[in-house]
Amino acid sequence: MDWSRSTFITAAVLLLLPHLCSPAGDLLSHGESLLPGQTVVSDGGAFALGFFSPSNSTPGRQYIGIWYNNIPVRTVVWVANRDALVIVDEPSGNSSSAPSLALANDSNLVLSDAGGRVVWTTNVTATASSLSSGSTAVLLNTGNLVLRSPNGTTLWQSFDHLTDTLIPGMKVGLRYRTRDGVRIVSWKGPGDPSTGRFSYGLDPDTSLQLLLWNGTRPYWRSTVWTGYMSISKYHATTGTVIYVAVVDSEDEIYTTFSVSDGAPPTRYVVTSTGKFQLLSWSSNASAWTTLLSWPSRACSPYGSCGPYGYCDHTEAAATCKCLDGFEPTSREEWSGGTFSLGCRRSQALAPCGGGDEFLAMPNMKVPDKFVLLGNMNSGNECAAECLRNCSCVAYAYASLRSSSAKGDIARCLVWAGELVDTQMIGALWGVTADTFYLRVPAGRKARTNTLKIALPVLASVLMLTCIFFVWFRKSRDKRRSNESEKKLMPGSERTSSELGEGNRTEDLEFPSIQFSDIVAATNNFSGTCMIGRGGFGKVYKGTLVGGREVAVKRLSKDSEQGIEEFKNEASLIAKLQHRNLVRLLGCCTEGAERLLIYEYLANKGLDAILFDSERKSLLDWPTRFGIIKGVARGLLYLHQDSRLTVIHRDLKASNVLLDAEMRPKIADFGMAKIFGENQQKANTKRVVGTYGYIAPEYQIEGVFSVKSDVYSFGVLLLEIVSGVKISSTDDIMGSPGLVAYAWKLWKDGNTSDLVDSSIAGCVLDQVLLCIQVGLLCVQDDPNARPLMSSVVSILENGSVSLPTPDQPAYLAERGRDKGPGDVENSRNTMTMTVLQGR
Repeated sequence: MDWSRSTFITAAVLLLLPHLCSPAGDLLSHGESLLPGQTVVSDGGAFALGFFSPSNSTPGRQYIGIWYNNIPVRTVVWVANRDALVIVDEPSGNSSSAPSLALANDSNLVLSDAGGRVVWTTNVTATASSLSSGSTAVLLNTGNLVLRSPNGTTLWQSFDHLTDTLIPGMKVGLRYRTRDGVRIVSWKGPGDPSTGRFSYGLDPDTSLQLLLWNGTRPYWRSTVWTGYMSISKYHATTGTVIYVAVVDSEDEIYTTFSVSDGAPPTRYVVTSTGKFQLLSWSSNASAWTTLLSWPSRACSPYGSCGPYGYCDHTEAAATCKCLDGFEPTSREEWSGGTFSLGCRRSQALAPCGGGDEFLAMPNMKVPDKFVLLGNMNSGNECAAECLRNCSCVAYAYASLRSSSAKGDIARCLVWAGELVDTQMIGALWGVTADTFYLRVPAGRKARTNTLKIALPVLASVLMLTCIFFVWFRKSRDKRRSNESEKKLMPGSERTSSELGEGNRTEDLEFPSIQFSDIVAATNNFSGTCMIGRGGFGKVYKGTLVGGREVAVKRLSKDSEQGIEEFKNEASLIAKLQHRNLVRLLGCCTEGAERLLIYEYLANKGLDAILFDSERKSLLDWPTRFGIIKGVARGLLYLHQDSRLTVIHRDLKASNVLLDAEMRPKIADFGMAKIFGENQQKANTKRVVGTYGYIAPEYQIEGVFSVKSDVYSFGVLLLEIVSGVKISSTDDIMGSPGLVAYAWKLWKDGNTSDLVDSSIAGCVLDQVLLCIQVGLLCVQDDPNARPLMSSVVSILENGSVSLPTPDQPAYLAERGRDKGPGDVENSRNTMTMTVLQGR
């Protein structure tokens, strides 16, 4: 039966129905209709079915959906007519002039608009035995809407027709015979339930992995199934255990999940911006908390490291590396952070049959585009099969024991051609990942194993040497405790005798500290003490004699930051004292060494928390608002209240450090400029900063002023509110970037859609105020941007009559297309890591 005929018959059947009455309880029976303003509530009260209008959309745009009934924030988990809305002028109790959902005589649920036209139907072909008034539609307390025949047979259920959400009991799977299955598909936008770009489901080509698609292109990929039937993970923040199960039968394979008893509402969702997230309801914060989010890190998206490259998640900051025996295809692009070209072989394989071998790489998410070979009883057979095929470059073997209706299965995966989307992940959810066997020339494996043995031995020797050295230094330094402390006291007159080639440091106007003291404080610059790195060199955590913790910034010998930037940062910070600026305690300029000693801030950079899906929930709204106000006060001090007028020129999330109480301090003044007493702006041919944060007039014309910093502050403010990184939003919701997206939402009256879903304790008036202030700060005309004095006043006292922000031209974001010599990226960019106790 085709759609048009089915619609006609269903509509005709509806005309034969008696006068419809309202539904009661959790049932919708023959003779009853559901109208706008009415709901069907599950027995137990967990879920409700009814008409709804998405948040911030036109009230007349109505959909039939299921949502959590006992949560104050309406959260829809299923939509019937997501691509066929109905229009409602106003709620009406008259069934003849309003849309309705009814159970027709052919046992189909039918949604009709106010004119009686069929908009959506379950389109079930019922048997003759079910064509009676005994059929019912029941909303279960699991959130499943079930259409049942009189004998209890399930004719149709909403759990088989998912939208953007997966709740306990729903399943994502694949049918072996037809290779089709059930996916969850994102909304088009926060206020638009229609079908979006992103979808999540089982890979139809292999049935062994889950994919997140952007349209038809893979966007993120799970690990390949290693045969487990179920896994569990405990989330301490909610006290919830998540159980994920894989069911593999003769007809289908699917995954589903459940939660522990007493757990709060928990769901997976594919967002309109391309995130697959696990969310849990927090009754204390009255908001959804993000427990997990994928893609989670910089090189997590599909193929980020290019062919033969892999993303190493075992590092504190995930980074792209080349597989063993490979080197970057373009070293220039690789060192610049562009990895799309991937890697190439540095040493060719032997001629076919020439005696290659395999290098084992444990704890890997193996590459995509594999071929599954059957009838392999061992890993040796799998390896031999790969060696026999001259085009085979790698293999992986696993025994899927007792996990299938088909019995034990030996899984042999082989690869020919490029290796794409490889990742080193360690342990995921307590399940060991695959061991990946890479084909390498004979002898390379032995050299690699020798290094694996020699390096730990060498490290042990060096560690013992360091221990002896530290013991020796500490025993000597006990006699100089008071003197060392004095060297870091403000006003100390003791300076180093050398700077570079003999220049004195008296012009730096702040205390100096001996290099030997820094060596002792950082355990001879031990790798375990390193907390960050950038173009300038490395940053170490140190403990001075007396127990004071400090951060030591060490300029490397081949650093891009020169002596001028070093002296600029040192002398400038020494003259600035404010609670929202990082405090410089001293410096060292002995011989070729150039080091700056700062106060140690326990929570590192704002970016390390704000853009981490697992940590960002630490930033509730009061904390974020406090950070925004603190940065604003720091900038106001630089621009107006200090004895100097200072333009920072590189304000961004990574240059805002957080202390133990999450109070912000602006850092990294290597690019800063000092203005004269009456100077308003300056011009330069050397534009420095970070793409996305650079004001249009500075990027294009080289003109900078205090208003350049105001623009950067506006971008940072929008990042803090949205939780979205400016450099990762080239195509967010059809807009060229975060600034464009924020302005469009504001213009359309949907400003609250910009707010990070992980924010707890949100005060909507404050959030909306911040967004409008941010948009005023990123206006293209620098004269239209407010001064930081006005910004601080607005944030502290509120304002009911702010100006209307102009539409931005988004030049800073389009600046990515400019040549590499046009704009110089910040040399002070720092990747922060977290020190772990041993």
